[in-house]
Amino acid sequence: MKTNNGLARLVAIMGKLRGPKGCPWDKEQTMESIIPFIVEEAYEVIGAIDAKSHEMLKEELGDLLFQIIFICQLAKEKGDFDIEDVTAASAEKMIRRHPHVFGKIRAKTSKDVLRHWARIKQEEKKHKKPTGYLSDIPEHLPALLKAHKVTKKASQVGFDWSNIRQVFKKVDEEMAEFKAALKKGSTRRMEEEFGDVIFSLVNVGRFIEINPEEALRKTIGRFVTRFHYIEDKLAAKGKTLNNASLAEMEKIWKQAKAKERELSLIKKSRITQP
Repeated sequence: MKTNNGLARLVAIMGKLRGPKGCPWDKEQTMESIIPFIVEEAYEVIGAIDAKSHEMLKEELGDLLFQIIFICQLAKEKGDFDIEDVTAASAEKMIRRHPHVFGKIRAKTSKDVLRHWARIKQEEKKHKKPTGYLSDIPEHLPALLKAHKVTKKASQVGFDWSNIRQVFKKVDEEMAEFKAALKKGSTRRMEEEFGDVIFSLVNVGRFIEINPEEALRKTIGRFVTRFHYIEDKLAAKGKTLNNASLAEMEKIWKQAKAKERELSLIKKSRITQP
């Protein structure tokens, strides 16, 4: 590992920003006011990973780390904990939850690891205030990600289907109930049944080990890219989105999809070349 004091320097900078002669904006911040920045920086890290830019990723990870240091500084000022306490607790937890690496427990597969992980977390919960089995899943997670975590955790104690065919049957059942709600026109029922359809699709993704949040995020990215492709092609013809026909936009949309497939095939061929 590199031997530098980068982390200590960041902590010191944060302390100065919050100090008597520090930054007025930084001194006004609270735990609650920092929340949006933590979320934003986390998503920017994801964007940098998707962009496959090492420089961008390095910068965004630094921004996210600084938000963590900010929270630790606020906690330190209240006498709760500091960055050293956080890193020490994290190190202890990782050692405790990896007995197959740091202890004598054996784990040959990732499924063995997850089983041990779930058991250890259950043991840890015995020393905390009693709560429901699913209550430790963060409340403010994006809904799709939370649904994925809820169903995955429930499956770890046997509350699950035996095979994916049963999951698809559930999807069909929920879709039929949603269509029935549409006919009745009840907004409340339509919302409930629509949510059930999405929840059942989340289970399909879990069975084939696809994270629904990631899948939808990437789909949105493709949609935006294709839509901008339509916009650019129309502009080249002296047109705008407002004065183009749906048929014309659909034609360019298909061109964008074909171009994506072509680029994907080129990438795959490069990877498989010796």
